[in-house]
Amino acid sequence: MARRFDHLSDAEVLLSVVEHGSFSAAAVVLSTTASVLSRAVSRLEGRLGAQLLRRTTRSLSLTDAGRRYADDVRAAFSQIEQAEQAIRSTTLQLSGKVRMSVSNSYGQQRLAPLLAAYARAYPLVELEVDISNRVVDLVAEGFDLAIRSGPIPNSSLVARPIEVSPLCLIASPDYVEAAGPLSSLDDLARQRCLAFIRPSTGRVIPWQLRDGGRDIDWIPPASVTVSTDALGVVWLAEQGMGIALCPRMFVEASLASGRLVEVLPGLGGRTRTVSVIYPAHRGLSAASRALIEMLLASCPVRPAAVAH
Repeated sequence: MARRFDHLSDAEVLLSVVEHGSFSAAAVVLSTTASVLSRAVSRLEGRLGAQLLRRTTRSLSLTDAGRRYADDVRAAFSQIEQAEQAIRSTTLQLSGKVRMSVSNSYGQQRLAPLLAAYARAYPLVELEVDISNRVVDLVAEGFDLAIRSGPIPNSSLVARPIEVSPLCLIASPDYVEAAGPLSSLDDLARQRCLAFIRPSTGRVIPWQLRDGGRDIDWIPPASVTVSTDALGVVWLAEQGMGIALCPRMFVEASLASGRLVEVLPGLGGRTRTVSVIYPAHRGLSAASRALIEMLLASCPVRPAAVAH
């Protein structure tokens, strides 16, 4: 039977030229000459009957057809790489390095036991964990995956939800006793609210509430604001400084011990989703895939991947 894909080496040449920006730069990486690579791309264009690259004496760029072809081929090569890694992972003990980013709140409250279990299962894998509220660029900064809460706006990322937690309003028992009866949003507006400032905008993050069955994004009249670490509002609430809104998963222990109590439950009902995210078009290592699967298996939510 004739080989159907004997031109794949030419497709790899195209991707390398695009990645490195020129035939000469790609030639250095591939240990060949620019003319050899130019002939490979021309051969590919002849096979497809379409121009893939616009060439000038100073620059080159993909045509519309070339962009579509390069995206599809890149995705196909990624799938091949994943298939090979999956086979290797069944016969070899996992090794290598996984770089991940996670927010302060989730890293401190939920992640440590899982990472400990992962380290026991795969002792040869080196873990590098960036615990901060800085929104990293996974591709540009070389991260394999990240854990983030809320919507994921980047269309080049895959997001797989791992946990969904109800939002709740909380305060210390002493604060509630001093505040008196609380029954409505109007009552809340007259209280001391502990708000978190979004680092990227410098603005207070709206509270996601549900009033009378209607979802509202309410800007709290903040008496105290916290930046950098979202768990700061929880610590301040425990000291009686006001009311805070946070995912229940971060205050379960404080509610159980009585350090905090839930207030105005009628304004609850909204949820916060935590997802593991990773680049859609970059092949994941077997070690990264194992960590993602462990995250999914250990948490109560396991929906399908969502490409944004």
